[in-house]
Amino acid sequence: MSDFLRSNPLKRYLCSPKTKLMSTTQLHWFRTEEREGKTYVFDPLRKRMVLLTPEEEVRQKMLYLLVEHLKVPAGLVAVEYSMKVNGLDKRADAVVFGTEGCPLMVVECKAPNVEITQAVLDQALRYHSALRPSFLLLSNGAVTYCFKTDGQTLQPLDHLPDFCEMKG
Repeated sequence: MSDFLRSNPLKRYLCSPKTKLMSTTQLHWFRTEEREGKTYVFDPLRKRMVLLTPEEEVRQKMLYLLVEHLKVPAGLVAVEYSMKVNGLDKRADAVVFGTEGCPLMVVECKAPNVEITQAVLDQALRYHSALRPSFLLLSNGAVTYCFKTDGQTLQPLDHLPDFCEMKG
């Protein structure tokens, strides 16, 4: 496992007053409803109710962070983006696109009880091989990592890039 995954340089950023949105008590940003004993949350990007699993909660918080704080236009975020990787159908949790349609960032979310390990990074790197974005974002809600990549190397970031930085 890389040394970077042993630390959490973004914890300071995610726990700052500007980004308290990572708190699990902040779910009220999205409308929820109960159906047959299960909780659903409205995903404003997919414009539909989705089952609120622990991973979906992390995904919704990351989407909110991208759109509301990092100023990514909502129309340029694809949720559960399908692609082919080595001939297999795969789906990234989210992909941020540039205004020209080029992928800028792959976002991979895990449930809070799932560690962000080398295997999770490898999963995101497989998506990278298909899409070639400049950034990878990995999060389980408690731990978040962001990398800048040129296709050959991964550079860990100590911040989350806003949309202007993603565009280059």
